[in-house]
Amino acid sequence: MLKKALTLLSISIASCFSLLLLSMVVLKWVDVPTSAFMIAHNLNSLMDNQLEPVRYEWVDLEEIPASVQAAVIASEDQKFPVHYGIDVEATQEAISNALNGRKGRGGSTITQQVVKNLYLWEGRSYLRKALEIPLAMLLEQVWDKNRILEVYLNIAQFGPRDFGVKRGALYQLNKPIETISRREGILLASVLPAPTKYKARYPSRRLANKQARILRHLSRYDGDLYLQALNPS
Repeated sequence: MLKKALTLLSISIASCFSLLLLSMVVLKWVDVPTSAFMIAHNLNSLMDNQLEPVRYEWVDLEEIPASVQAAVIASEDQKFPVHYGIDVEATQEAISNALNGRKGRGGSTITQQVVKNLYLWEGRSYLRKALEIPLAMLLEQVWDKNRILEVYLNIAQFGPRDFGVKRGALYQLNKPIETISRREGILLASVLPAPTKYKARYPSRRLANKQARILRHLSRYDGDLYLQALNPS
C-alpha cells in the first residue's frame, strides 16, 4: 500500500514537473496570456462584487522605455544581469532575518518574482519560497535574461487590478507607456513592490524619495550598463 502510494506520488511529481517545464518552453516564445496571480484575482472578483476583474495587456520589451527597464532592475534586483536565478547573499540575509525575528527585504530576485507570479501564490510561505528557488534556477536555463525581464514587466502588478507596464502606465500616470518620460518611467518602477499603496500621478513623499534614490543610483552607475549587461557581445 505504501509502495503504491509512493509510486503514485512520484508519478504525480514527475507529471507536474514535465508540464511546468513544457509551459516554460512554450512561454519562451508565446506572449503570456495570464498568470497565477491574475487567475486568483479574477476568481476572487467572481465572489466579491466590489473587486473588479484584472486589466492586462501584453507589450513587447522593445516597446517598453529603457528607463523603465533599467529602473526596475536598479530598484528590484541590481544583480539581475549576473545571477543564475537567486541572489545567494540576499537569500542568506533573508533567512537570517526570519530566524531571528527581524523584518527585511525578502531577497527575491526578478526571476523568483516571475516564477512566483506566474506559477505560485501570494502571501508569505516557506513552502512557496522553497519552490521559488529551484524553479527560478530552472527558468534561467530555459529563458534568457531579456525574456525574463520582458515577462516580469508584463505580469507584475501596477495597481489594484492593473497588471503589466502597459496597463500600469495608464493607471499610474494616465499615459501610454511609449510616451512617458525618463523621470516618469522611474516613478512607475518606484511603485513596485507595493503598487496598491502608491499612485504615481499623485506621488507621496515616500514614493518621490524612492524615485530620487533610483534616479541617483542610475546616474551614478550608468543605468544603461544594466541593459547592456543583458546583451553581452
